[in-house]
Amino acid sequence: MIQITLGRFRLTDPNRDAFGRSQIGWTDGLPDKQFFDIARGTWSMRGERVERERFAVISGSAITRGALEIDRVVDTADGRRAFEGRLLGPGHPVYDHYVGQPAPKGIQQNPITFFKSPLDDRKCNCGCGEPIDRGDFLPGHDQRAIHERIGRVGTVMDFITWFDDTWKPHENQQDDAA
Repeated sequence: MIQITLGRFRLTDPNRDAFGRSQIGWTDGLPDKQFFDIARGTWSMRGERVERERFAVISGSAITRGALEIDRVVDTADGRRAFEGRLLGPGHPVYDHYVGQPAPKGIQQNPITFFKSPLDDRKCNCGCGEPIDRGDFLPGHDQRAIHERIGRVGTVMDFITWFDDTWKPHENQQDDAA
């Protein structure tokens, strides 16, 4: 999991900020949208690890102030990177476990740090029950899941026929036959 450590609140020039923000850093009373815009970046972060993390906690003044579900990490106009996703609220396990508690990594000089969380322990989505630490499946288990589902329908041809008869493309996608 990622810990985003916000520094002290300060004003910034919106004309020079990648997101047009007029302030960055932590202070009490930030509205959710502003808090998200500050927490999402921009940050200097590279490597595969940041790409595979699904959640981040956001700390300010050594206390976890929020939690973020990460959809993706994107490049920004200033040559840095930012998170896309959403703030989590009460009822989500990451929020409930961390928000209001001391920051897992304490106060950090580097604003982006990683830590092992008990909530990172996930299971392979094929149904085998084996633990995974990234992605959705153990290597090859995605194929196991697909073929198990084909077997529920019958043969591969039965599955293709069933899929073609039942799947409807989304309104904003064009049918491959068109």
